[in-house]
Amino acid sequence: MSHHPAPSGSALTTRNPPSRPPRRTPRHPLPAQAVRLGWDDGWQQTLDRLADDRAALGDPTGDRAEVARVTRVDKGACEVLLTDAHTGSTARWAPRLTRAAGEDPAATPAAGDWVVIEPSDLDGAAWALTDVLPRRTAVQRLGVSGTSHTQVLAANADVVAVVAGMVPDLDLGRVERLLALAWSSGARPAVVLTKADLHPDPAAALGLVAASAAGCDLLAVSAPLDRGLEPLRAWLADGATVALLGASGVGKSTLLNALLGDDVMATRALGAEGKGRHTTVTRELHLAPGGGAVLDTPGLRSVGLSGEEDLAEVFADVADLADDCRFADCSHTVEPGCAVLEAVATGVLPRRRLDSWRDLQREAAFQARRTDARLQAAWTSELKSRTKAYRARPDKRR
Repeated sequence: MSHHPAPSGSALTTRNPPSRPPRRTPRHPLPAQAVRLGWDDGWQQTLDRLADDRAALGDPTGDRAEVARVTRVDKGACEVLLTDAHTGSTARWAPRLTRAAGEDPAATPAAGDWVVIEPSDLDGAAWALTDVLPRRTAVQRLGVSGTSHTQVLAANADVVAVVAGMVPDLDLGRVERLLALAWSSGARPAVVLTKADLHPDPAAALGLVAASAAGCDLLAVSAPLDRGLEPLRAWLADGATVALLGASGVGKSTLLNALLGDDVMATRALGAEGKGRHTTVTRELHLAPGGGAVLDTPGLRSVGLSGEEDLAEVFADVADLADDCRFADCSHTVEPGCAVLEAVATGVLPRRRLDSWRDLQREAAFQARRTDARLQAAWTSELKSRTKAYRARPDKRR
């Protein structure tokens, strides 16, 4: 995967972030547009392997095939940017891609994907999207339809920035939920607190989020006043793709406009109640003026976990305390010698953090059981054992 080091001194970090490799720079000259879009030697090697695999199957890539990056997805078609020009184009899904997406929703192209397109007519005026290159990173949530399928919100982002508004209310539970998606994406997670100019004490707001954002870059910004945006611009200038992830009304559109230097998204000012209006309705990739790209996502009213998230990074404080529990399999509910419960009782760990951890653990475990028969069988067996033990208690006998 490709990740970007943070500019020194650019963010508040409460936990040493994991070591991440720098971006692979091309060994051979590439079109400026390709580099600006994020293409590098790693992607070229991936493309070469795909061509070899197709050739081995007797279906070689056409001589007129091009590489492009998806900026927006519509039904059966994608808006794409070519690597050798600054113009965009529309590519309709080839039949085999349509079949693959029908069998596996994860094969459906997403904003940020690198794809192979081929002319679908003799004069090259129309394109067919034939292949999606394997993703380096993917922000995924459970599909809103209630099925067990996941939905890709952003593909191949280098940084996933969870955006939350300092006003009117800073929703820490939502920040933690979105951070679970960010950490699980494989990209570098960050938290951006907007509307710092409207909050009486931005430093206090940063302190509230610090425990949830341990190991992440934590930024306080005021997009209308162009304050605090330097780290984001530095990442973009280094060629990164930054995905913005947040609820409606937290200021994502205003932040996007500030980073792109243009009114890309229509925004509405805060009303009397301090609430913004939801303006983003689709996932879309935008090129930044100085390099890199910003991947905007719709305001998320609901964020379902898929069951594959690792919550240890989001709740590093709970995980650290759990190491001192008397029992290795402590559930942090009623066990004696539980260091987590002791920390809550003494005020070291806020009760809200433990409650949030429990809620997300239960949800992730439930979703995991929906797609893993072995987990479901183990859970059913444990439930039966507990029921049997409860019924055998002397105080329950008649």
